[in-house]
Amino acid sequence: MVKLGFSIYMGTGRQKNLEVINRAAKTGMKVAFTSLHIPEESDMDFLSQTTDVLNACKNAGIEVMADVGPRTLEKLKLKSIHELKDIGIRYLRIDYGFSIDEIIRLSKIFNVVFNSSTLLPREIVMFKSAGTDFTKFAACHNFYPKPKTGLSLAKVAKINEHLSGSQITNMAFVPGDGIRRGPLHEGLPTVEEHRVMPVLEAALQLFTQTSTDIVLIGDVDVKDLTWEQLSDLAKGIVRLRVELLPTYRYLADTVHHDRTDSSKYVIRSVESRMYASTGKSITAIGTDKINTGDILISNELYKRYSGELEIARCAMDGNPKINVIGRVAEDDLVYLPYIHEGMGFLLEVI
Repeated sequence: MVKLGFSIYMGTGRQKNLEVINRAAKTGMKVAFTSLHIPEESDMDFLSQTTDVLNACKNAGIEVMADVGPRTLEKLKLKSIHELKDIGIRYLRIDYGFSIDEIIRLSKIFNVVFNSSTLLPREIVMFKSAGTDFTKFAACHNFYPKPKTGLSLAKVAKINEHLSGSQITNMAFVPGDGIRRGPLHEGLPTVEEHRVMPVLEAALQLFTQTSTDIVLIGDVDVKDLTWEQLSDLAKGIVRLRVELLPTYRYLADTVHHDRTDSSKYVIRSVESRMYASTGKSITAIGTDKINTGDILISNELYKRYSGELEIARCAMDGNPKINVIGRVAEDDLVYLPYIHEGMGFLLEVI
């Protein structure tokens, strides 16, 4: 299973926020990000709406990570930063302005979330020297509203690798594809190239290539199909829309998993080995050519492997021992490189 989260902003409006919280809970999301110091949200009924939103998250079993600033306490009419826990803040995202000792004290009350880009190696050494409980620490990358200002995937991976070495949980943002938050409405990604990428692909890329532990949607909302895809991903599954010969419909609508010893050429269904082990006879047809996204089944010429399901990751020469029985939809081919090492997948006939 993978861990996903979403974002809520008081400027979005109470009703929309409650709708998103309800949708996210049904999707299986367990973490919400919010900012409690956005300047344009200062003229609204901030305290009342924040209370409603935080209560809704609590009732849904969703933990809240809040980005705080100098005026947060004033806006929420609180006397101490410690009181943020009383209104439902579990994760406190901090940046500049806190000393090492202050952060250690806060970590006894909150899970402290650093800005991934500003947490220095010497600070990590100081926390270790102080005997700090690193299970209370996490790091979250910024999102970048302005185009061409986001980080590269390689930079995120390098930062995360360093932080993972100190057992710090890594978080990053992908943009939404529904309502995008203003004032720019250009998406809120951590990685610049994700600004125009399908949400599911961006999330998979962060999970599989950058040691990101929690992926958060930065924008207000996503499309209905994306909610469904994220619901599957929260269960560790990627749904692939496919064309499939009627004879092999028994392979659809059930969860398969790629073998942990992944092949660079094909996705191999662990579960389909069950069909092979029972000696299921598949008449040999063979194929002259295999294309990326072709759905394959080993035929009787492969002896005890007959019945094994595979999906081609790349184009290959044909094989008389393999039959082509369907094809992954063109729009879903982008997900094939990320289904590996035990990742689940489900074939949905279109």
